[in-house]
Parts: sequence; structure tokens; C-alpha cells
Amino acid sequence: MAVRTIIVDDEDLARSRISSLLKAEPDIKIVEECKNGRLAIKAILTQKPDLVFLDVQMPELDGFEVLKAIEKEHQPTVIFVTAYDRYAIRAFEAYALDYLLKPFNRARFQKALQRARLQIARETRDRVDGRLASLLKQMRTESKYLERLVIRSAGRVIFLRTEDVEWFEGCANYVRIHVGKESHLMREKVSSLEERLDPKRFIRIHRSNIVRIDRIKELRSSADGEHVVVLLDGTRLSLSRGYREHFQRVLRES
Repeated sequence: MAVRTIIVDDEDLARSRISSLLKAEPDIKIVEECKNGRLAIKAILTQKPDLVFLDVQMPELDGFEVLKAIEKEHQPTVIFVTAYDRYAIRAFEAYALDYLLKPFNRARFQKALQRARLQIARETRDRVDGRLASLLKQMRTESKYLERLVIRSAGRVIFLRTEDVEWFEGCANYVRIHVGKESHLMREKVSSLEERLDPKRFIRIHRSNIVRIDRIKELRSSADGEHVVVLLDGTRLSLSRGYREHFQRVLRES
């Protein structure tokens, strides 16, 4: 991948010198040359270069003012170029990678350029690693919980979205899935199904029953201390004591 580069210097001869040195480098692509700070800011924001050779002393806006005008996240790798060594400390305070003092020879220029290559490669690798880590995290999150169920019955394959399910009813090694007025039987234990459902959307209320949280209408209690969960369609399901505390905590949080 080519290193996109901008040269900024108010002297034509200085820009030409850097340009001629860079043209001998096959991995360098000069995308723009600027003769003042205002043009430099515009070019950096537009071209989004990897590397900028930036003159310190320029009319109107100097090199330091150019960098101040560019937000940190948009700042490229910078090599300052100047005829005055008194700017060296300020250059590094401005997070410049290197500082070329005019007149510089090819060897010194090559050294600065090689440092820039390593820096850019490292930043690119970090960005890629960060994007990959973010993508993997997203994939894990998305694939962690069931989004749909596949039911095989009497030569048919039925696909159900978990968001359409109102409640699950455990029957030994099977689970009956209730979707509106329909129900489907799937070979799986309630305990293993519970682990695969999003706990923000589903809650177990009994050793045999799991309900979708947003389908709960109300919780009723009887004189003998028993609790019943009533769904929006009127279905009444027992809330066992072992799940009562967790149920109440989830409802408060949701």
C-alpha cells in the first residue's frame, strides 16, 4: 500500500528537493504540494494523507498552527522541516515524528522516511487489529443467543423467530413452543434452551416454563402465597418460589 504524502513548504526549491527524493521511493505517493499553511490544512483534511513533510516557518500560518488546526484523530505522521534548530523542542512537543534541519542530505532524509514507514505500519496494524477485535466481539454478541428456531415435524421444516415466541413449555426431553394460537414441539430440554435465549428478552419462571418478558401482562398472588404470571393473551402460568426473586429483579430492571 502506497504511503500517501503531502509536502508543505513556502519555498519552491525546498518542495522540489523533497519531491525529487520521494519520487525515488516506489512506496511513496505524493498526493499534494502546498506553499502555505492554509492550503496545507485544506489538503490534509481533504486528502487524509499518511505522511506530511511540514515546514515550520511559513507566512500567515506556521507549521505548529497547521497542526493545531487539525483534530488529533485526523493528524497524519509529521516530519517537520526547517532551517532553524531552535524549533526542535516545540516540534517534538507537537508530536512530530522527526525533525529535518535544512540543508539535510539523502542519508538523513532516508532515516526520517524509514521511521515514518515503521510508524505508519504500526498505526495501520493497530487500526486493523482494533477493527478485527470489534468485529469478533460483535459476531460473538450476535451469535451468542438464538435468533430463530428450526422445527422438523412430519416431513416439514418450520422456521420460527424467537421474537415471535410467547412462551416455552418443557415436556421431559421436549419443549413445546407457543406462538399465538399455534404450538410446535422441539426435541430439547428446557435447561439447555434457556442457556441459548437472550436473558434480556426471556425469563424462566418455573422448571418447565420460560416466557418472553414483553408478553407479561401482570403478576397475581393468591391468599395461599402462590403467584401466577398472566400473559397478554390471558395465559396463566405458575411462578415457582425458586424463580420468584430473580423474576422480580428482572422486571424491576426492565
